[in-house]
Amino acid sequence: MSTSANPTPPVDRGPAVPFPPPLLFVGGLAIGVLLDLVLPLPAVTPDARWVVMIGFALVATGLACMITGILTFRSFRTAVYPNRPAKLVVDSGIYAYTRNPMYLGLTIAYLGGVFLTGMLWVLLLLPFVLTLLITQVIRREERHLSERFPEAYAAYCERVRRWL
Repeated sequence: MSTSANPTPPVDRGPAVPFPPPLLFVGGLAIGVLLDLVLPLPAVTPDARWVVMIGFALVATGLACMITGILTFRSFRTAVYPNRPAKLVVDSGIYAYTRNPMYLGLTIAYLGGVFLTGMLWVLLLLPFVLTLLITQVIRREERHLSERFPEAYAAYCERVRRWL
């Protein structure tokens, strides 16, 4: 005897990124600071006022880039968080120049953190942060957009670079 249950369609979780991507950058920064406390390395930057000014400028520029990306997504009413499906391919505003302004902004802000802390560990962890970002976040997002909007996303990728 066969029973036919009404299967519930699967919930579209978009790229299904299981964590907020900014945690990668906060984690890298925090681990770098902790490592520097345990095993200090030589400073990356000189102890000078201009270094602090560059650090703050990078943090401000990065945050501005990230916030612009978020506001652009919100103006088009599409998902900001990568655990929800995208409603469309946003290709205007800051997205006409970079496919990942939020991640670009976080990277620039992280580099500002390198200038502000002067800690070599923080800088050394950046490649690991970016590797995790690309493999665990960006590739999932790109796969989601390619499956959901194959032609529009392919055309967008031809016009706009991933970073700059």
